[in-house]
Amino acid sequence: MEVSRRDLLAGLGASLASGVLASACGSGDGGDDAGATPAAAVAFAHGVASGDPLRDRVLLWTRVTRTDGLAGPVQVVWEVSTSEDFSTLAASGVAVTAAARDFTVKADASGLDAGTTYWFRFIVGAAVSPLGRTRTAAAPGEGHGASFAVVSCASLAHGYFHVYRDISELERIDAVLHLGDYIYEYPSGAFGSVRAYDPLHQLDTLDDYRRRHAQYKSDADLQAMHLRHPMIAIWDDHEFANNAWVGGAENQHPSDGPWATRKAAAMQAYFEWMPVREQPGGRIWRSFSFGDVADLMMLDTRIWARPQQADGDGPELRDPHRSLLGDVQEQWLYQTLGASQARWKLVGQQIRLGRLASKFNTDSWDGYPAARDRLLGAITSMGVEGVAVLSGDIHSSWAFDLPRDPFDASAYDPATGRGSAAVELIVPGVTAPGAPIDAEANVPGLYASNPHLRYADTSLRGFVLLRCQHDHLDASWFHLADGSVEQAARQRTSRTVTLSVRSGSAHLVTVPHRDLPPLGSTCDLPPRPVGEHPRP
Repeated sequence: MEVSRRDLLAGLGASLASGVLASACGSGDGGDDAGATPAAAVAFAHGVASGDPLRDRVLLWTRVTRTDGLAGPVQVVWEVSTSEDFSTLAASGVAVTAAARDFTVKADASGLDAGTTYWFRFIVGAAVSPLGRTRTAAAPGEGHGASFAVVSCASLAHGYFHVYRDISELERIDAVLHLGDYIYEYPSGAFGSVRAYDPLHQLDTLDDYRRRHAQYKSDADLQAMHLRHPMIAIWDDHEFANNAWVGGAENQHPSDGPWATRKAAAMQAYFEWMPVREQPGGRIWRSFSFGDVADLMMLDTRIWARPQQADGDGPELRDPHRSLLGDVQEQWLYQTLGASQARWKLVGQQIRLGRLASKFNTDSWDGYPAARDRLLGAITSMGVEGVAVLSGDIHSSWAFDLPRDPFDASAYDPATGRGSAAVELIVPGVTAPGAPIDAEANVPGLYASNPHLRYADTSLRGFVLLRCQHDHLDASWFHLADGSVEQAARQRTSRTVTLSVRSGSAHLVTVPHRDLPPLGSTCDLPPRPVGEHPRP
């Protein structure tokens, strides 16, 4: 039920007078409520964001910066409305934040209508935050499709977030799916030198991770994206440390202190600064539904249970019990896939699942072959149709059919997709560089040696626009021109290729640029004519 703003403020006055406060979701507020004052002077220097949309609620986020020189707790009013003038309110409340959670604010706005666009803002005294726009997930039976912008790997040191700016201008998508490496932990100059990091050194402590998140959230292009669309995010390794696993990381050294301390600091800062619902024990894997057209399962292939990456092709690698997700998460995934009634089952995760001949990477599912075979086998044995795996991590663009053995001609037919259990769509980096292959010379060779490979671009940055309809799923890769990410002046993406999979199939085909519903200026740009290598 909507209420007027006058009624809200009257109610808030009574609540504040009696000391009754609606708390922000998440942990870390502790006993800091005492002494909080709505008259604190603040700025909203890091913008606003929303995330984890459900049918009746969405998570709202901001961070307040005290400008009065004081350090005490702050009471923050939050408001949600279907109108930009906030003449009536669909939800509202008060959250208290303090230094214990780095003055970040989370509010889980509930009681909302499904499939509806809302506006939201935060207020402290006379200070009003930027106006954000968000959207709840559709309910079953609404008959609409679902659209997502899918991104990963935003290395601030390698350039500018033109990709985020383009996504901000999409007229309507259901969510931005971020597959990890939202921040990078490196010292300034160690991996990229276009922009300097804050702090300059490698991230080790809670203050370090908080400062790096704050630097990212100060970027105007990133803020613009969060202002316009809700985000569903998972972490990968660089929110912690390069090539992280449950018990360590490639660049974790004795001088860095205990890994458990560093991991806990990174996790706390992530939950403070990201618009995600916090769950017990550092669990980030979770699911979402968008009408009856798409169910989304977001996984943690990095921190929850991954054992250390194998050193070469030894007995450890071939252990049939070797797991990437851990037993609990793996069984949850199978149960969620099997129970889904949606036309498309989207699995958002961090690392490449599809196999590549002569290109073996133990930090990908290559390093956990038994787990990969169990997943594809489970999809096949349960008869689950419409599975699309969304992956990031490798700063390049790929698309695969996913048969259990793509190199067995008797089990997989690349012309028809017979034998394929699912498809995989790998998104490029927002700014992080690929490991360029001479595209003209070598990409055709990749196709020749990998019959299940449907598309590859190994160097360009960009994002994937995913559109789920009842009879087909389209994935369009939008790329920046080579080298443009290093330029501060506005650069635009253009559509390189669109691949489609039909309902009831697990086989990707390259299609002419489909007449897609207008989503904004990004999608109106013409396709880029060079660097395209779709499989015929």
